[in-house]
Amino acid sequence: MEVLKSFRAYVEKMREEGELTEVRQEVDWRYEMGAVTRRAYDLHAPAPLFSNVRDCIPGFRVLGAPMGISTDPRHPFKRVALSLGLPVEMSGPEIVKAWSGLADMDPIPPRTVDSGPCKENRLFGTDIDLTRLPVPLIHEGDGGRYINTYGIMIAQTPDGSWTNWSITRAMLDGPQSIAGVIIPTQDLGNIYRQWQELGQEMPFALCLGVDPAISMAAGYPLPTGLNESELLGAWYREPVQVVKCETSDLLVPASTEIVIEGMVSLQTELQEGPMGEYGGYVWTGRHKQVPCFHVTAMTYRDNPIMPLCVAGVPVEENHTNWGMNIAASIQYSLRKTDLPVKECFIPMESAAHWLVVTVDRNRSETDDNALALEIGRAVFASRGGSYIPKVIIMDDDIDPGNLSQLIWAFATRHHPDRRIALVDQYMFPLVAYLSQEEKNASVSTRVIYNCLTPFHNWPKEVRPVEASFRGYSKALQQHVIENWENYGF
Repeated sequence: MEVLKSFRAYVEKMREEGELTEVRQEVDWRYEMGAVTRRAYDLHAPAPLFSNVRDCIPGFRVLGAPMGISTDPRHPFKRVALSLGLPVEMSGPEIVKAWSGLADMDPIPPRTVDSGPCKENRLFGTDIDLTRLPVPLIHEGDGGRYINTYGIMIAQTPDGSWTNWSITRAMLDGPQSIAGVIIPTQDLGNIYRQWQELGQEMPFALCLGVDPAISMAAGYPLPTGLNESELLGAWYREPVQVVKCETSDLLVPASTEIVIEGMVSLQTELQEGPMGEYGGYVWTGRHKQVPCFHVTAMTYRDNPIMPLCVAGVPVEENHTNWGMNIAASIQYSLRKTDLPVKECFIPMESAAHWLVVTVDRNRSETDDNALALEIGRAVFASRGGSYIPKVIIMDDDIDPGNLSQLIWAFATRHHPDRRIALVDQYMFPLVAYLSQEEKNASVSTRVIYNCLTPFHNWPKEVRPVEASFRGYSKALQQHVIENWENYGF
């Protein structure tokens, strides 16, 4: 397993793999950079590396679509695999299965070093002007320029016992101020609340351009209290190198491209939003008050590279990173039960609104509706399942990463009478179809679609046979494959 230990190394690996295009023509941070990145997603084109952004500090660059779908149609999740040091030929469900073991690994604490690439340049106080960074105004309808779309936010509990690395959006407010989103039910919100209870401002570090595996771990809904840095050490099989911030005791990945550090105010709030979201919409006119992140220092590498995720209609990083991480987290939780679950996957096209769970066809259970309800409840009770409004449960003859199989099976195996609705459930407030009242209350209906077939209980002589190439015997399938060119194809 070859894990890439810096964002710079990942960019070079993408270049080698044909996954990157140099954009040297001048582009405008006002919509143009976002539009180019969106089109790259839609065409499964190489990730654009912008090196000439209008009215910005020369030398600062932006990598759009860092984890979009690959240019290689045979290996659509190549960028995800490269990020984790996994074989590029792995399918989406295979990556989820491998990554789902992260929380069970034996932690290896990070190693503090005296300096690192992120310290090559240092700015403090009024010498910092974030408005001159290549921060994009992404969508028409967005409330401002978003400085963080795929970086990690680092915060630590006041007693220092838990450090959290997470991905949370942040909107530029001024030369030294950021409007940062803190959701109370998430880990960052939990830590911020502890600082509020003490009446002290919370130190933060925003790291733009980190090891690709760090970005993946930051999107993983780990059990509360686990440190991403320690589990990544286990994944790397060696400690992650970290270095102390300039104006706080927080430790940041030493290879980071840009580190923006400061304090989160307890009193000052800023207006944030709207922003194009992972469900595929910009909710024009919707904004909220969020804490002010006051910037005290910025350190960065020479010619730094910022990552850019243009959130919206699938497929972008909210679906490849966050979607796969949610599925991995749920698979981790379900593995702790005795349920006959085989795989979990969030189809990219569902915008992280569906979770597909496949079940062993040779299961002994006879009441499929009861089994579907038990699996659905276990999903919704899990940490990752808190983000999922709809669960689809199928037999394991269906590949949950194959959209064609999924649509066919859903259409032909789900009886409307076997839809299970659970009302008055907690609902993640960014689910796209919720009303404003439901978003405010974080309460709505969750659904379990039972697509399990009763065929395993039928006598073998009357079981249906799939009318496809897969329906023939394995021996005949192999014979046809081996003779395909002999047939004249």
